[in-house]
Amino acid sequence: MATLTDNTSPHSLVAADETHEETLRPDKRRKDSLPRPRTAARFALPDQRPGERAARRDGTHSPPPRARERRCTQDTAGMVCRTEGAERKDLVSARFITHARLDRRLEILARRPERFTQDALRLSAALDAGGFDLEISDPDVWRGTRGSPRVSVEHQFSTEVDGVRTMGREEELRLAVRIDFAKIRLDSTLARHGLDAEDLANGSALAPAVCRRRLEWHAMRLEMVERNLYLVLINVERYRHTSAERSDLIQAAAAALFRAVDGFDWRRGLLFKTYAVYWLCQAFRNHLYNFSNTVRVPVYLQKSLKHVNAAIQRLGDPHASVEAIACETGLRPSTIASARTAVRRTRSLDARLDDSDDTRNLASELALKDDEGPYSITLEDVSIEAGVEAVLCKLTDRERRVVEMRFGIHGGRTHIYSEVADELGVSLERVRQILLRALSKMRTPQLRKMLEPLVT
Repeated sequence: MATLTDNTSPHSLVAADETHEETLRPDKRRKDSLPRPRTAARFALPDQRPGERAARRDGTHSPPPRARERRCTQDTAGMVCRTEGAERKDLVSARFITHARLDRRLEILARRPERFTQDALRLSAALDAGGFDLEISDPDVWRGTRGSPRVSVEHQFSTEVDGVRTMGREEELRLAVRIDFAKIRLDSTLARHGLDAEDLANGSALAPAVCRRRLEWHAMRLEMVERNLYLVLINVERYRHTSAERSDLIQAAAAALFRAVDGFDWRRGLLFKTYAVYWLCQAFRNHLYNFSNTVRVPVYLQKSLKHVNAAIQRLGDPHASVEAIACETGLRPSTIASARTAVRRTRSLDARLDDSDDTRNLASELALKDDEGPYSITLEDVSIEAGVEAVLCKLTDRERRVVEMRFGIHGGRTHIYSEVADELGVSLERVRQILLRALSKMRTPQLRKMLEPLVT
């Protein structure tokens, strides 16, 4: 294996890696392999023919025919890449570098973590110049037997996760470095096309090269997430005593694994699961804070309430004052008061208070013993005419006159707007406005309370 020096270029890493491979396996050389270039600065393409290589030296290289059907099968990871026609040639390249070769080259670059980004950009430029894409692994390589669709969703999920092959430390490191390189190459491609991360997230029209780089990066992220899903099933057991649904917790944790992959830094020398567990716990707690209560309480108030309850236990006084709790916790008195008033428990009025008595519930305990309900015998002494008259007395003379004529109160007939307007000497619009104002007054709680017993 070649050693990395300050003057080593990614082109020389490619050439040295292929030379090292043929030295170890001289009897398994590819039939289409060519002699390695004498200068280390040249980049030997795996599928380059002698004529094309000589033409490239002379500067007379011509691209291959556009309308050519090509099928290339890679035995590594069981991946099959098919290109049928020129319309798919932009997105699915006929030339790609396998994960095994890429790992050997990135292993050399990773020996200098402080210069990994710069060397990765140079290697990415060399691969772009040669028209190489990264291999996209088939997910069935690390997935096991699929569960039966007739079982529950949670059981099927657990079965599929149990069938996924876990990674060792070395394999996890190689995949993390590979993801970092794919992200660097994606950023370089975006910068070359004048795009940024927002354009990538908005799903706007993207160039085929950008789509390919994004597909490569996401495929590696997906592999890292799926091969660490067992962490979700292990850590979700800590929250079995909560009221949250297990499936909702699993969904929130699976989404958090993608954020863990994006923030993981392999240069620190930590295992991915050590970093991912922090994100999983954050996802579980945020879901409980946001959805565990019937009435949602802001997260900062729930966290403040935890400090308040801990301070009350330390003080040993459940009725401790706000000032004493503020001195114990260091929180502001206004925050403590808001936390204690905002967090309230809800209870159904039909919930049973005693398991042995089905009729004893919260509603029966809160009801007044002498309450006769909405009906009262005193209503029998009040006639509809007297009740309506009491309400009309609360209106002005003009409003009362309009209501009586429009609805035919006191035995009269109903009148249309023009008749009421002629009686009062105003316009039709003015009559309508007076009637609306009178009805609005009658709908006020005070007057409505006088009328409701008469109409219900």
